[in-house]
Amino acid sequence: MATAGCRFVPRRGRYDPAGMLAAVMIAALWRGSAMAAPPAMLAHRAVYDLALSAVSGGEVVTAEGKLTFVLSDMCSAWSTQQQLHLRTTGRGGAEAVSDSDYAVLEEKDGSSLIFRADQTENGSPAPRIAGEARMGPAGGRVHYTAPVAHDVALPANTLFPVAHTAAIIQAGLAGRGQISPNLFDGTVDSGALGTYVLLLGRQAPPVATSFTALAPLAAVRAHVAYYNTATRDMAPMFETGMRYFANGVADRVELDFGPFRMAGTLREFRPLPVPDHCPGTGAPAGRGAVSPARPPA
Repeated sequence: MATAGCRFVPRRGRYDPAGMLAAVMIAALWRGSAMAAPPAMLAHRAVYDLALSAVSGGEVVTAEGKLTFVLSDMCSAWSTQQQLHLRTTGRGGAEAVSDSDYAVLEEKDGSSLIFRADQTENGSPAPRIAGEARMGPAGGRVHYTAPVAHDVALPANTLFPVAHTAAIIQAGLAGRGQISPNLFDGTVDSGALGTYVLLLGRQAPPVATSFTALAPLAAVRAHVAYYNTATRDMAPMFETGMRYFANGVADRVELDFGPFRMAGTLREFRPLPVPDHCPGTGAPAGRGAVSPARPPA
């Protein structure tokens, strides 16, 4: 995410959105038409089922997948782990399997991000992207350790994944129509990405959803386009859509790979406890898995 996550900012391969949901789970409180309260994240594990929603003349005729997203509270930092599994079939019957594994450790004050992104296509690994980024008031710098060691400058006000998603949710709850912050999430080896976020509206509770735990919360719908600022290409590299709830959980995800699009539906989420050794922590979150509500008889 982009999401931390689930925002799938891809590795910029055809089928690899390695970072979209890295920041997808940021919480914000509903305040009517007023500015949202400072974001408060819900640490949790979420599992999404992915299904083909549209094709646009490419080779892909069927697609299915699974997305697993884990956001953990590490006191002064957020740990995000995300695995994406996709299986596609082409017009000639050839099958392709893509797996992405993405992990970051993001300081809550926005000062640093440690990242790692791996991908395999039909069992063949792509070069790993890894390193550490640091930000200051005047800008920052990312040091890549893979695929090759090199440094890239980051513009001032570049956001890391969690902060990027926080900005999306705050803007949506505040009634804004669009924002365009720079993002660095560690999924490309060329530095920051440009993003254009279109806020598609907020929903006051109760919200129609399969999960009764989410229904009493406000929701924000957003569409995010990601751009490679190094190439100045006018076309987005990848696009995603999400519906965020005020506790940070997204129950709907849309991934646009160009030749085909996929829709993700939340199958399960489980709140994760706050570490009891963190200063100022309250009671731990519940540990039980949450399943969709049964439809009325």
